[in-house]
Amino acid sequence: MPATSAQRVVITGIGVISPLGNTPEELLSGLREGKSGIAPFTQIPTDVLPISNGAEASAFTGHISDYGPLEKSLQRTIRKGSKVMCREIEMGVAAAQLALHNGGHNSDDFDRDRTGVVYGCDYIMSLPEEYAEGIAACTTDGEFDFTKWGDLGLPKVNPLWLLKYLPNMPASHIAIYNDLRGPNNSITLREASAGAAISEAVSTISRGHADALVVGSTGSRVHTLRTLHASMQEKLASDTEDPGRMSRPFDASRDGSVVGEGAGAFLFESLEHAEKRGATIYGEIVACSSSAVGPAAGEQPMRKGFANVLRGVINAGRENGFAPAEGKINVGHIHAHGLSDVDTDACEAGAIADVFGFADGQPPVTTAKGHLGNIGAGSGMVEMIASLQSLGNELFPIRNLEQLDENCPIAAVTSGDQSAGDNFINLNITPQGQTTAVWITKPR
Repeated sequence: MPATSAQRVVITGIGVISPLGNTPEELLSGLREGKSGIAPFTQIPTDVLPISNGAEASAFTGHISDYGPLEKSLQRTIRKGSKVMCREIEMGVAAAQLALHNGGHNSDDFDRDRTGVVYGCDYIMSLPEEYAEGIAACTTDGEFDFTKWGDLGLPKVNPLWLLKYLPNMPASHIAIYNDLRGPNNSITLREASAGAAISEAVSTISRGHADALVVGSTGSRVHTLRTLHASMQEKLASDTEDPGRMSRPFDASRDGSVVGEGAGAFLFESLEHAEKRGATIYGEIVACSSSAVGPAAGEQPMRKGFANVLRGVINAGRENGFAPAEGKINVGHIHAHGLSDVDTDACEAGAIADVFGFADGQPPVTTAKGHLGNIGAGSGMVEMIASLQSLGNELFPIRNLEQLDENCPIAAVTSGDQSAGDNFINLNITPQGQTTAVWITKPR
């Protein structure tokens, strides 16, 4: 979906919560220095899990200081609201507040009725502790009696428990805390949530329904039940003596993904609105694309999904004049999904080759998942922040890529002397085949 020259959408604020730190600078320096956010779990019990390590956003404590500089009244409001926010929602709200502060949001320059929120989130599982007291009340001699639940169990459950886990709550809290009365939407699309949220936000601003939007996504796969769920339905990497070696995107020895957590947010504005208030512009959205390809498509449906969104985002870039109508496309780099899953990586690499040809003619390809694991719905946004921060400088290499799999014919970045260029395409996909691509450039 292209944006016309009169309706261009730019990035004026950035906020991030990640396993490598809670500022864009900490995130990027950690990636460039080859740091790993993967370590032994501290938040969840591992007795019944096949893994003991993941990428926790350990610098995020939930303390009000994690939300950035706030007025005292807003600090009190968020502290009160935290009682009905699980960690996943807290991280999302914190990233949004950081982006608003970074972007210089204020009541004088922004019309509250034309400023809104579009936020991506995964489905959120309740913690078992929410029901522990109620279950205990209905249990006799180790046997749970469901007939007692209505009278004895349910009254023990916090009546507001559901508010802590609804995936529309990040967008709701952000809007309420900041009195943002414009368009408000929540996107629940697993790893594709960030790209889908950005696409919706660009469309909303482009058609004149908003001047500015807080756009982000949050995700956590570090959770008692969620991690167990992932271990049963997905291929997770085996524990290694050095946890930092577990996630190995595109490497011949990779054996699965690693669970992680985090959130990221942008402040989007129309170019006209940003220029009118003299905002710092970090980047511009060139185009977005999405696809959903399932098993009915035949062999390697994920490969077709990745290829679809790459072609779609390039065509959209051509339509809005960013890319030439014919000939070579100048893409500074591709930030791959890079899950570290054997099949998914091969499908993604194959699709890049299908669209751009042999490795020597491709844009450089990198991914942050070797450092951060799979943050779920938060992945795309955190990855885009890392790539945006890299533009005009060196690109961070793929961590733990020692021997490129022969089934992954990509121009993989393995050293720190590769230029990031002045634009990039980010890719993300869900296990069900929902795929997104977002093309972002430095300010034009």
